[in-house]
Amino acid sequence: MAAQKKAETPGSNDAGVADDLEDLRHAILEEIRMEAVFDGWTPQSLKRASFAAGMSQEEWSRGDLYRAFPDGIADVLTFWSEQTDLQMAEDYENADPAPQRIRDKVTWLVRRRLELLDEHREAARRAAATLALPPYANVARRLTWATSDAIWRALGDTSTDYNYYTKRTILSGVWLSTFSKWLAEEELEGDNAYAATWAFLDDRIGNVMQFEKVKSKVLKAVPDSSKLFGFLGKARYGGGSK
Repeated sequence: MAAQKKAETPGSNDAGVADDLEDLRHAILEEIRMEAVFDGWTPQSLKRASFAAGMSQEEWSRGDLYRAFPDGIADVLTFWSEQTDLQMAEDYENADPAPQRIRDKVTWLVRRRLELLDEHREAARRAAATLALPPYANVARRLTWATSDAIWRALGDTSTDYNYYTKRTILSGVWLSTFSKWLAEEELEGDNAYAATWAFLDDRIGNVMQFEKVKSKVLKAVPDSSKLFGFLGKARYGGGSK
């Protein structure tokens, strides 16, 4: 399992319920990642995973699955992503030796984020296909932003002005392109595993280091800062239905 951190499921405002159902969420996630390899991320695979995780017919009938994941697949994918972000940050805190240069730190975090998915690579591929569907577009944007934010926060970033948005917008592009490269690469054994992806990441990471230059270009292209922050706000918080 990617991580064992506790995090309140999106859509739930009851912390007590979140705590009561935390073990169930992890168990369902473990099962659906296996189900999804064959049948995708569907309500049917979620139901099968729930019973495989030990949910009784009585618990199903009283709505425990809904209590755990009110928005179904969208919440399961959100839970998986959040848990992996948390594990990535924790692993970075415990890294030995720790990377020193900022570009090495960002590279380390992006690479670790992908390595945590490796055990469930095919489930991640099917998840990416699901998130590419129109009904999940807002979820995909939100999760991409959250991963980028988790990386910068792990690095101690405390910016609140447009630096906050530009850093995460640029890193979101690096993350998505590297994730796509990783999914497409033929897996090899040993030290050569994903060598092309890591080389690609190393090339892309320079974009993050140039965010000040990009920021200047963006601000010149959109002189009305209210329009700029309105757009970036949608990227950060999402908008519309899931």
